[in-house]
Amino acid sequence: MLCPVCRHDNFEGEDACENCGADLRTADIPEPATDFRGRLLGEHLDDLRPIPPVTFPSDADVTDAIARMHADTIDCVLVTDEGRLVGIFTDRDAVLKVAGRPTGPLPLSEVMTRDPVVLRHDDPIAVAIHKMAVGGFRHIPIVDGGGLPTGVVSARDVFRHIVSELA
Repeated sequence: MLCPVCRHDNFEGEDACENCGADLRTADIPEPATDFRGRLLGEHLDDLRPIPPVTFPSDADVTDAIARMHADTIDCVLVTDEGRLVGIFTDRDAVLKVAGRPTGPLPLSEVMTRDPVVLRHDDPIAVAIHKMAVGGFRHIPIVDGGGLPTGVVSARDVFRHIVSELA
């Protein structure tokens, strides 16, 4: 059964979408025409035009990642192993996991958030909002079918897009 929100192919009879958590129990009941907000939230993440992510290998030193985040004024970097996404390192991780530790080499693999929640480029904006709200995330990586990172969606990106569409 295709989810009406994110178009994920779920097993027939599932009560909730495995990808976005949408209620599937009423998926076959007709709904009224979509209003403006429904169309807006149904847009895909591609409409946000996410920029390519900044990536670091998992054995890179955390100091280098923090320096890059500061230089590029970004809030997170994606951590990869042989090109595949294995974690995310955010400004929150830097404050909670790195600040106050003794100086010296520290690989990102020790302080990154492992196996982050991900999105696909064709997921609706509503799925991004849902995953951010449920998980308490400000950044979610976008990956392709092979698990390679292609972008990052931030709460800031989503809200700027919504505000620009409503203006």
